[in-house]
Formats: sequence, C-alpha cells, structure tokens
Amino acid sequence: MDAVAAALAGANFERLNASLARDSRGRWGARLDDVHLSSAFQPVYSLAHGRAVGHEALLRARDGAGRPVAARTALRGDGSFADMLRADRAARLIHALNFAEHAPSAHWLFLNIQPQVFVAIATLIQDGFQRRLLERSGLPGHQFVLEVVEDAVPEGADFDGGLRGARHDGCLIALDDFGAGHSNFDRVWRLKPEIVKLDRGLVRRAAIEPQAQRVVAQMVTLLHHCGALVLMEGVQTEAEAFVALDANADLVQGEWFGAPATDLAAHTETPQALRDLWGAYEDRRARRQQGYQQRIRPYVDAIAFASLRLVDGDLLADATRAFLRLPQAEVSYLIDRDGRQIGDNAWAEQRLAREPPSFAPMRETEGAQWGRRPYFRRAMESVGEVQVTRPYRTLHGAHLCVTVSVAFCAGPDELRVVCGDIGWEGSES
Repeated sequence: MDAVAAALAGANFERLNASLARDSRGRWGARLDDVHLSSAFQPVYSLAHGRAVGHEALLRARDGAGRPVAARTALRGDGSFADMLRADRAARLIHALNFAEHAPSAHWLFLNIQPQVFVAIATLIQDGFQRRLLERSGLPGHQFVLEVVEDAVPEGADFDGGLRGARHDGCLIALDDFGAGHSNFDRVWRLKPEIVKLDRGLVRRAAIEPQAQRVVAQMVTLLHHCGALVLMEGVQTEAEAFVALDANADLVQGEWFGAPATDLAAHTETPQALRDLWGAYEDRRARRQQGYQQRIRPYVDAIAFASLRLVDGDLLADATRAFLRLPQAEVSYLIDRDGRQIGDNAWAEQRLAREPPSFAPMRETEGAQWGRRPYFRRAMESVGEVQVTRPYRTLHGAHLCVTVSVAFCAGPDELRVVCGDIGWEGSES
C-alpha cells in the first residue's frame, strides 16, 4: 500500500465520522488519539455591507488532561502525511458541522487547509471525502473558502491540480498571508483566487507609516485588477481599521471587530465597533482634508501667481521665486503644449543643496518628455485651474513629492504648463 493509500485508509469519512461527539453545549468535536479537537469562529465583515458575510474556522485542541495544545501541533501529529491528512480532515468536518447548524445560507466558511493536503486534493478526491462532507453538513461547495498560505504555495502542476479539485466542488480559494515571504502578483494572476488575505504585518506597519499605507492601498488596487476581493486580517486597533477603509479593502477580520468564539456572530447586525468606525473615520478624514488644504494652499497660490508673471514675460526663475521660497518647495519647470520641457529646472536653493549626488544624472531635464504625467494632462484639460497630484516618487531623489501645475496661454494658440514640485515625505495625504 503506497503512502497516499495508507493515508486515505486512516482518514476515510467513516472512521473520522465515528470519532465525532457533541459536548455539553451541543457543539461537535473529535478525538484523535489523546487530543480533542473543537471549533471556534471569527467573523469576517464586509465594510460596505456593515455585517458579517462569513466566519473563519479556527481549531482548538486539548490533550487528555485538558491542557491546550497549539493548533499547528495538533494538525501536524507525528509529521507524517497520514497524520496531517487525518487531522486536517477531522478539523474540516467538525468546523463544517458546527457552522452548518447556525449559519445562514448566504454565508462563507473560511477553512485553513495545509499546503501538503491541498496539493494532493486531485489525488485524494478519489475517496469521496469532500462529497461526503458536503452531504453530511448539508452545505453547498460554494459556501466553502479554502485558505492556503501564499508563501507555502509550491510552484508546478500539483498546486494546479489542487485548484481543479477544490473548484470541482464549487469551493472558493483564498490566498492567505499575502505580502509576506515570497508573495508575488504573478501567482495571483496565474491562480486567480477569489479572495486574497493581506498579511497582518502589512496592516500593522501601514497603521504607523504613511508611506506603507500608500503601498498597501496600491496593492489593494492591483489585487482588485487581478479579480480578487481583498481581506485585511488581524485588525486589532482603530488605526489599523482606518487602513482598511483608506485602502478600499472589501473585507476585514480581527479582534477589533470580533474575537474568535464558539458561537457565530449575528449576521444581520452591524457591530458597534463598525458603526463607531465609520463616524470616527469621517471625522478623521475631514480633519486631514482641512490640514491638507492648509498645507497645500500657499503652493497653489504661488504657482497660480507664477503663471500670471510668465504671461507678462518673466523668466521662469523670476516668475516662480515666491513658490521656491516656500518651506518644502523643490523645483519648478515649464512645459510646452506637446509635453516637452522648455529650458532647465529652477531650483529652490535650500533643496538643491540637500540633493544626493547619486541622482545627478536625473536632474538635467531640458527637453524631457512629461506628456504622460498626470500633472501635465490634467492641467491641459483645465486651462487656468491649478492641479495637484497625489504623492509619487521623484526622479531626482529617493523620496516622495507632490506636483502643482497650471496651464496658461503664453500667446495666440500657445499653451504652456508651469509646474512646481513639493517634498511630501512623511505626509499622510
């Protein structure tokens, strides 16, 4: 008997079903050797709907003396594939039964599945365990979301076979811990998971570092373009919950919204934490917008004034002198209607002295083509109105900047755009 056949013999549905028993509260559990397995569930909330749309099942284990056993230890057993398969299947069975007795029909059950078991699904499907699990629980396949740790996903046909096997029963796929280890978007494009769960470390860092927050928001946008919903897990503080809202995440999970429990969260109610979050978020957003407007206004006014001076025939350095004297001003430049820079940059003295010499090759920009840049395109679409970009990385240094720009008529049918860059390192906006 080969290893897979032996593992199946020890983890067939009848044997695992016989290990089940209800506790004093009527919850299903299973005993494997001297370890007792039970279920806990943590709610997954949709930020848009304001209610739970699913629960992640979490394994709880105790030894014969009633002492807690780490879930990872219980699932590994002696480390053999047979032990891992038996524990993995027993956990999924009790989770499905407990969930089915209390969950609404339109509700997801997130199940962690060990990578070694997942990649073998195509082979293991022959014994019909998953079909029997669906029949026993009464749950349709599309209510199951199988979570696989992204960093542990092996390359090659085995994982593709696991995907086919899981999706054969209608299950959804979630890549877990995305953003840790060797995560990459190529796998997302290839595997096409329905849901991607961002690594807890990303969320924690984004709550304290504005630049990390911008990166997370861009990751969410890219994952949406890949066709996946994005779930931020491990949300433990209000600041981390704000990250989820700012980044336009779809789903959230964590202690801030609801701790794991044996009972499912009410699916028709918006939790108080989420109601409070929206109010606090709008207040915070209003304060940040007010602070942003106060900060950017002098630069907007100065670049608008520069355009008037340029119409009167002033040189760029003279026209933008007031702009370049502002605290975070870096450089100003002039662009023709075709997107080509006219002349060289005019630098703020306090900035040029601090520029690292390593980026000197990027600073000679006369004749550079800026036609694809948002600050040029938007200015040309709204002549006379000052435009402000989102923060982006400069070419002349390793930091973020914001560009203010305005298009003006320098003569009959002669449009030009004057631009000014502002250092934006450390800003949240």
